[in-house]
Amino acid sequence: MNIDELKNTWNEDIVEETPEISIEQSNKLNLPLEKIRKNMRVEFWWMIGIFVFAFLVCSVCRPFKLQLYITVLIASMLIVTVFFFSKFFKLYNEISNPAPKTYDSLKDLVMQLNLNKQYYLSYYISFAPFLVCEILIVLEFIPWPKPLSELKIAVILISTVTVGLFLLYFVGRFWYQRYYGRYIQYIEDLLEELKR
Repeated sequence: MNIDELKNTWNEDIVEETPEISIEQSNKLNLPLEKIRKNMRVEFWWMIGIFVFAFLVCSVCRPFKLQLYITVLIASMLIVTVFFFSKFFKLYNEISNPAPKTYDSLKDLVMQLNLNKQYYLSYYISFAPFLVCEILIVLEFIPWPKPLSELKIAVILISTVTVGLFLLYFVGRFWYQRYYGRYIQYIEDLLEELKR
């Protein structure tokens, strides 16, 4: 094939335009996006309240060693939370802009929402090591009538991690589905409708 044939083929290609989203479809899209934004705001303020309460509880813990351990643990949890909430905030800013105008931009939005589902589940699962640390602190500072054997401590830790991981995962999935998933499903249905 020579250059002239390539130019002709190039010129003959018909470029399909990306379908536009109608005003009616855009209005349908605004409601679930507004619900997602509202739930993100509520969740953000709940997290702030939880951490303020946790640090207040830490300030009254005694002895000092227990107070120090719990404060460091909660500060570490705060760092993890700040990391994940920075990802959520990025999505929040993205969906705060006017509704997408084209099919491709809506498809990109759905992809970002689904990516944030993975961040959300990762956020919950990332608390498993903190759960282990909390159990260690409890085992260390609660006065037991009889000292625990090494086997009992190992069983408590292993069972806590096993049950805790599953519980964190399923609570994260439930929470996500309840507050975000159904709205994302609505947006995905709208995307399918546009595809037709």
